[in-house]
Amino acid sequence: MKSGKKTKKAKAKLHFRNKHKERYDFEALVKSSPELKRHVILNKFDDKSIDFANPTAVKALNKALLLHFYKVNYWDVPNGFLCPPIPGRADYIHNIADLLSNGIENNIPTGKNITVLDIGTGANCVYPLIGTSEYDWNFIASDIDRGAVKWATGILDKNEHLSSKIDLRLQEEPNHIFKGILRPNETVDITMCNPPFHSSLKNAEAGTQRKLTNLKGKKVTEITKNFGGTNNELWCFGGEKRFIANMINESVTYKNNCKWFTSLVSDKDHLQALYKTLDAVNPTKVKTLPMGQGNKVSRILAWSFK
Repeated sequence: MKSGKKTKKAKAKLHFRNKHKERYDFEALVKSSPELKRHVILNKFDDKSIDFANPTAVKALNKALLLHFYKVNYWDVPNGFLCPPIPGRADYIHNIADLLSNGIENNIPTGKNITVLDIGTGANCVYPLIGTSEYDWNFIASDIDRGAVKWATGILDKNEHLSSKIDLRLQEEPNHIFKGILRPNETVDITMCNPPFHSSLKNAEAGTQRKLTNLKGKKVTEITKNFGGTNNELWCFGGEKRFIANMINESVTYKNNCKWFTSLVSDKDHLQALYKTLDAVNPTKVKTLPMGQGNKVSRILAWSFK
């Protein structure tokens, strides 16, 4: 019998090992990073928070989270480059750790014998910073933006305990993903990527406008770049679907260099086309790992030729 009541959709949850599952402890974060204090406010529920529409406040929160939880002594991003949400970035790391362990909790490989390739690491270099801290993995971190690589190098120079584990590489062939980054006989255990989502600058700006409107609770007409992302980070020809399809096709050439290839897929409607692309290259394994935080839902597409 139908009750006539609408069932409430469950919110997506962060990975159970994610250190950001609970609400932010602003007292502890401010103690670790005092500069965050001036951004802490009371929200409409009288809880401590920050203005997530204020990019400077978000950057201060990121600095505090990276220092408090991951021992990243110095972190910053230049104006215009992406300032990523730390909880979601940590979730990707924990999910690929499960993939490497075959889902066995006490079998997660750690230490210098594991190497991860982060495609499009950006100026923020967040995935490698979290991954080295959480699992002591080695990283190769690539990007097509020379300025981003230079900035990320500056971050590593000020975190000597992490710098020896992260190898930054400039991709000088923007039409390629693995070629020019992975050397002929070089092997990695897994790759990861947060691909540019939009297919044009116009779409990227519209997406930014929607995001700011949602955060501020009122229509935003003027878009300020601040830390919202550069063109390379936000859009590419064909958008997310084409970028991942290119990655799948190029992965065939490097199937002996890597155990698992993975990428975030933000739009679930892209999955069917990507599954068809995978069918054409005949991997031995394909997995789709759900991921999300609050009302935001995403997933990781993973494939292997091993």
